[in-house]
Amino acid sequence: MKIVEIKAYPTSFPVPPDGGVTLGIGRAVKRDAVMVKVVTEDGIVGWGESHHGRAHTAIAKLIETTLKQLVLGMDAADVNGVWAKIYKFQLGSHGMGAGCAMAMSGLDMALWDIRGKAVGWPLYRLLGGSARPIPAYAGGVALGYQPPAQLVDEARPHVEAGYRAVKLRVGDTVSRDIERMEAVRQAFGNDLAILTDANTGYRIEDVRRVMPAMDGLDIGWLEEPFPAHDHHAYAQASGYGRTPLAAGENHFTRFEFTRVLEDGAITIWQPDLSKCGGVTETMRIAAMASAFKIPVHPHSSMTGINQAASIHLLAALDNGGYFEADVSRGNLFRDRLCSEPWRIGADGCVRPLEAPGIGVEVDEEFLRAHPAIEGPGYV
Repeated sequence: MKIVEIKAYPTSFPVPPDGGVTLGIGRAVKRDAVMVKVVTEDGIVGWGESHHGRAHTAIAKLIETTLKQLVLGMDAADVNGVWAKIYKFQLGSHGMGAGCAMAMSGLDMALWDIRGKAVGWPLYRLLGGSARPIPAYAGGVALGYQPPAQLVDEARPHVEAGYRAVKLRVGDTVSRDIERMEAVRQAFGNDLAILTDANTGYRIEDVRRVMPAMDGLDIGWLEEPFPAHDHHAYAQASGYGRTPLAAGENHFTRFEFTRVLEDGAITIWQPDLSKCGGVTETMRIAAMASAFKIPVHPHSSMTGINQAASIHLLAALDNGGYFEADVSRGNLFRDRLCSEPWRIGADGCVRPLEAPGIGVEVDEEFLRAHPAIEGPGYV
């Protein structure tokens, strides 16, 4: 099963002015992704997703140059060997670069897709899991800054569809954030789990002010109040209340999560399969977390490939938590780029796909029709 072809597709679509979500990093004006296609000598095709990192054309170029030259001709089943070679000759020897971690994530994911297709097994079985229900929360690029009544109106269809947890965007102003959380709690009662994500939009004094309200509203977690590298702020904020601090989507490889473990401030881990080093590395991160009873709730909000793979992963973990269901309006990467990646059940859960590999079919014509749009994704 030698690797004979590697192709990266940077792709984008614009978000209509009235459809862009505003959150801690700005208002969304487009959505980007990088799809990775790997072909073996016997014709097996695997697909993966590399997170765009707001530099999707650069990530794609890295895949099609350096990484391609390193792994072309290697055994597609040798995911550990491929990972180790990229680490030795690029990632480890030239710094723990986020760009390389994201680029290799999509490649690794595609190799796992190939492994499943080669033996006719869905990914969750390869990883040692079972087709069990996975609790999901309504998230993705949705439920952003808006008046409380409008936020309740946006959340209601998701609750009615079966979701028993939602994630709200905070990081606006503390007073407005509290108003929104209070409105959702009042509208849906205590049975709904409310999670929050600041998208690095808070200062340390903001967390000090908002944490008592979060504690009182029984908020499930406060996600990424600060940038991933701001270790001192996380340590300080962890003493401000009972609401757990969550992060991980912007931590790359198990080596960065080792620092998270040592600090002890972030007690909910959220690695992203398309960022942190792929399926291979996420399993390592999850195993490290499991030894310390730390739950893993993968970040996932771009294409159906990442989302379907995240469900497979969760079905194989002993410390797996929520699946982040991207409920954003008009996400073409979820609805048109690929076949249906998941479906919410009346029990508020999703289940892994049963087709071999990741189980998602990719429309290459969509990729040709939606080339990369340069520029920032948020303004």
